[in-house]
Amino acid sequence: MNEQYHIPVLLKESVDGLDVREGGIYVDLTFGGGGHSREILSRLGNGKLVVFDQDEDAYRNRPDDNRLVFVRHNFRYLTNFLRYLGIEQVDGILGDLGVSSHHFDDASRGFSFRHSGALDMRMNGKAGKDAASVLNNYEEKDLKNIFYNYGEIKNAGRLVKEIAAFRHSRFFETTDDLKQVAEKTAPKKDVSKYLAKVFQALRIEVNGEMTVLEETLMQIPSVLKKGGRVSIISYHSLEDRLVKNFIKTGDCRKSQIETDMFGNADVPLKAVNRKVIVPSDEEIEKNNRARSAKLRIAERR
Repeated sequence: MNEQYHIPVLLKESVDGLDVREGGIYVDLTFGGGGHSREILSRLGNGKLVVFDQDEDAYRNRPDDNRLVFVRHNFRYLTNFLRYLGIEQVDGILGDLGVSSHHFDDASRGFSFRHSGALDMRMNGKAGKDAASVLNNYEEKDLKNIFYNYGEIKNAGRLVKEIAAFRHSRFFETTDDLKQVAEKTAPKKDVSKYLAKVFQALRIEVNGEMTVLEETLMQIPSVLKKGGRVSIISYHSLEDRLVKNFIKTGDCRKSQIETDMFGNADVPLKAVNRKVIVPSDEEIEKNNRARSAKLRIAERR
């Protein structure tokens, strides 16, 4: 296995949070470079680890271990594939959301404005729409909503006007095309941060990340054993808000707990860490991707 494929974030903290039991059944929703999976396997004894990843590179990077079952599909199909494997409930679920360092570093995938390449951004290279098709074909109002909601870009309207002007004469094809257009509306003091938000918003749309995350979180109570743990690492406020709400209320879209007429609340999880866990300064120095990471751990009631 290629150890440099991806540097896992909050490795010890996230796997410690699962409280791995020898002989248990665990799920890694986001295999990626396999760092978290390898750590789980090291503590698992004769148990089983089911991993999800739709990316071909991740599949080629899998370890040769008969305790590991690799599911080459999006983790939104969590329940369906566990049933297919004859698994009703599991002891723990780990998810390291976002994009792996491998994807950012591979120019051909188009995830980063720091590399010249095709404007792709698909986690699954065989999926339908890529980032270029979104920019070239979406209505302006829809593009504005994407950049405002997924990138939290305040001047999304100005950005979309520049995008419309560009595509009036030619198609978007490369990361440099988008970078050059976005730089026109970026604040001079923080161009890189602005570009990162633009690329993030487009990537989220291409892969349907918010919908996928919400669908998956809502499946967890039914597949997690009583006392089982879920450990989720998020990287931007949109992801973290869904995870935080879900742990607190049992509903990704609600931040306040609802009770019945007797004052009882039906919340399936309880938070293990009251305060969100973040990487140490030392880890951030070694791995820039860790800078925005947040870990939340919960237990099935």
